[in-house]
Amino acid sequence: MTNHRIALIPGDGIGAEVLPPAQQVLDVLGRRHGFTLSYTSYDDWSCERYLREGAMMPADGIDQLRDKDAILLGAVGYPGVPDHVSLWGLLIPIRRSFRQYVNLRPIRVFEGIDSPVRGARAGDVDFVVVRENVEGEYSEVGGRLNRGFPDEMAVQEAVFTRAGVTRVLDYAFELAAQRGGRLTSATKSNGIVHTMPFWDQLVADRAAEFPQVAWDQEHIDALAAKFVLEPARFDVVVASNLFGDILSDLAAAVAGSIGIAPAANLNPEREFPSMFEPVHGSAPDIAGQGIANPLGAIWSAAMMLGHLGHPAAAKDITDAIASVLAKTDVRTRDLGGAATTAEFTDKLLGLL
Repeated sequence: MTNHRIALIPGDGIGAEVLPPAQQVLDVLGRRHGFTLSYTSYDDWSCERYLREGAMMPADGIDQLRDKDAILLGAVGYPGVPDHVSLWGLLIPIRRSFRQYVNLRPIRVFEGIDSPVRGARAGDVDFVVVRENVEGEYSEVGGRLNRGFPDEMAVQEAVFTRAGVTRVLDYAFELAAQRGGRLTSATKSNGIVHTMPFWDQLVADRAAEFPQVAWDQEHIDALAAKFVLEPARFDVVVASNLFGDILSDLAAAVAGSIGIAPAANLNPEREFPSMFEPVHGSAPDIAGQGIANPLGAIWSAAMMLGHLGHPAAAKDITDAIASVLAKTDVRTRDLGGAATTAEFTDKLLGLL
């Protein structure tokens, strides 16, 4: 029987409330499909730890994770710790140390969820945002000068490498070839005159290697509008780090709730562990109340199983998510209901 070593990082806020439901679902599927999961929990890797010790995780944190098969993360961020401190102290070092250069965010309108967008209907909207995850606009190159003086300045350099862009484009084109055969590239080459024309050039170069994929490119501002006006037209959308971050959150809102949205931080070569996390963040306004929506974490767990080589188990989870939304009226507060996290999880488990 295959055993997978899973690192659990609850993190902050509702992170500790949504990971246990994901574990419950994973364990049920493991028994059904003949694999086991052994968990190592890193409960104090959080903003609370930062306030107490000055670091989000221990100095050897990356080494502690290195032998794991995958990482399941709850959420990062809490009031009192600036977001750039919490993210750069935990999430981003994991992504970069383990070369998780693909951030994969599926977007789907489920039956039973009303999208705030009139034209976003169940069965029609089903696409994936592929975000470059380790360079681009979120580089570490830059700095502050003349701090505290009237002429203070800040410089942030975007870094786009041929190797970094090419590998995420290849992943996106290969994914499009397996799905609906359509790819859209997000750009802004009419205003950003160096990095975006370079991105566009590499998209065209790689497209020649995938003649079975129809592709186009859209300026990010127009693309954001089309996500709202024509969400059903998209299949695979590939974007730089910043553009992909913004587009995927917009798309999750179009799908009805950011509480449902999952994400995978992938090292496609599997040289290092990949990390899976819900998109919703730590939600400090509802933390501790037991009302968080667990679906983002549960869907992220399904993505983890797919990555670990259990596609049938992953499909069982997404089928159960579809069923609980389409066939029952049990909803957490973000979906217009009054169910607790535990009540919603019990209902989903009953449908597995």
